[in-house]
Amino acid sequence: MIEIQEKKEVMTEEKMRFEAEVSRLLDIVVHSLYSNKDIFLRELISNASDACDKLRYEAIANPDLLAGDADFKVRLLTDDVRNVLTIADNGIGMNKDDLIDNLGTIANSGTAKFLDAVAKSDAPKDVDLIGQFGVGFYSAFMVAGKVDVVSKKAGEDQAWKWSSDGKGEYTIAEAEMEGHGTQITLHLTDEYKEFTDEHRLKHIVKTYSDHIGIPVVLMKGDGDETLNEASALWTRPKSEITEEQYKEFYKHNSHAFDDPWKTIHYRAEGAIEYTGLLYLPTMRPFDLYEPQRKGHLKLYVRKVFITEGADDLLPPWLRFVSGVVDSQDLPLNVSREMLQHNPVLTKIKNGLTKKILSELETAAKKDAEGFETFWENFGAVVKEGLYEDPSNRDRILKIAKFRSTKDDGWTTLADYVERMKDGQKAIYYISGEDIEALKRSPQLEGFAAKGIEVLLLTDPVDEFWLPSVGQFDEKDFKSVTRGGADLNDVKADDKDDAKDDKKDDAASDASLDALIASIKIALGDGIKDVRESDRLTSSACCLIADETGMDLRMERLMKQHNRVDQISPRILEINAKHSLIKKLSDIAIKDAKAPILNDAALLLLDQARILEGEALPDPVNFARRLDLIMEKGLGA
Repeated sequence: MIEIQEKKEVMTEEKMRFEAEVSRLLDIVVHSLYSNKDIFLRELISNASDACDKLRYEAIANPDLLAGDADFKVRLLTDDVRNVLTIADNGIGMNKDDLIDNLGTIANSGTAKFLDAVAKSDAPKDVDLIGQFGVGFYSAFMVAGKVDVVSKKAGEDQAWKWSSDGKGEYTIAEAEMEGHGTQITLHLTDEYKEFTDEHRLKHIVKTYSDHIGIPVVLMKGDGDETLNEASALWTRPKSEITEEQYKEFYKHNSHAFDDPWKTIHYRAEGAIEYTGLLYLPTMRPFDLYEPQRKGHLKLYVRKVFITEGADDLLPPWLRFVSGVVDSQDLPLNVSREMLQHNPVLTKIKNGLTKKILSELETAAKKDAEGFETFWENFGAVVKEGLYEDPSNRDRILKIAKFRSTKDDGWTTLADYVERMKDGQKAIYYISGEDIEALKRSPQLEGFAAKGIEVLLLTDPVDEFWLPSVGQFDEKDFKSVTRGGADLNDVKADDKDDAKDDKKDDAASDASLDALIASIKIALGDGIKDVRESDRLTSSACCLIADETGMDLRMERLMKQHNRVDQISPRILEINAKHSLIKKLSDIAIKDAKAPILNDAALLLLDQARILEGEALPDPVNFARRLDLIMEKGLGA
């Protein structure tokens, strides 16, 4: 058991400096970030609870670590004379290296990401950012002029004391301590003497830490008092849990600062029994797209913590889900390695995935606005399931939302199919990095003229699931940047019939053939083909991929990731009705070798590249040709 008292140091203190980022963090936290100072106690109690959970798990394989002290508690001790508050636990503890890594450097704290988030955040400055980045310990300096941490790691003999006033330096020294665990002593400033008041502490613990599964005990002369419910929240009946308790547990468990969008609390019974308390967040976690992210879904076996971020509990495309899963069927001594091949866990994973999809399906129907906000934040991740998880592909496709040329809102694939034009056989899409740039793409002109809706896809993942899915409702997905669009099969709106069918305002077939031949000679191997376009109405030209070739954006992505050496030659389509093309056609029919045609062909290709957002291979010669054409146009 931890004895909460001052300990005698037996060696000279070693003085060290905080890393620069930690010093910056401390300055922000102490002076400007939080108006609600109560959160320091929530964060320290949360850390203490986690330390006890870690020791409980390690002791399954090594019972000697408990050293006869298996009654896990978080203890609070106040001294209103010396203005001191102590938070102690009998958890896993820390040795010297742990203290330096966790409290003195950036290595495990997430400090840089925290600071970056603070700088970018538009939210009020007292939002609970601190816990999300694993830097909750530093909130102690909001109320304390000095913080002492004495800790002994379970299974080790030497205790260590870490001490700092939060102003750039800290000291490390050997210390004495009975038992294992950590005690944090806050030397409160006079301004925050209130945190030695018993009633104040009771209120804070009840508000923020009632869900903690181990007792939070206030140590008093007339008898210790447990301040929280001290039972695992997920084991209680839903009718006995308030919305605020659910929210606080979410923030404690996932280190989030938003409120959950959806809370899913249920018990699965039958061949496999388990309890799930799952949260779908409102805001996107800062590390959602980082490869090492494992999420905040914790696995318990009969209320004993086993592991966090278990990859086998949910598929990667649901990595934003947090909460706990408590199994009745897994053995207590299950190892993390054994989890990877455990059939019980596979069944739990399938059950959790189906439950979440069911919740999303219901929300899509009953809470359209809330679901669209969710999809804005997490749709790109959910769509990863379209190629990673074929067993759930159809359900994901039905809830998936897309932007399109119809309006600025969202559409489902089912709604898109219902609006398809007579004669339209495919679901058309265009992909790129920016939705506004996509809307201006010349490749959409012919589709707009025919009244054909086109999906606007801006998530990189779209390039990967589309080829693997192929169809929806027996309709092929087709990129408008590929050949074979078959626009002539689609009946245009009545008002556009005359415009689409007339050719008397276009270059003649003979003159256009002459121009195409001239352009092919000028561009050589730089293009795969040159042909008349049925997709352009106002632009002079555009680039497309061959019908059997790779989509333009997909090829660019592959090039960026060094998966292909170079971009393959494209097809250059030209608009026979455009005034520039008609004038060039007139020149070509008179003199196919006219020098201006060579420069014009190269300029048309570069113009098409620019419209695709591609870098020009030779900007100097592009500028030279542009100057030449402008001079001739001005009669110089």
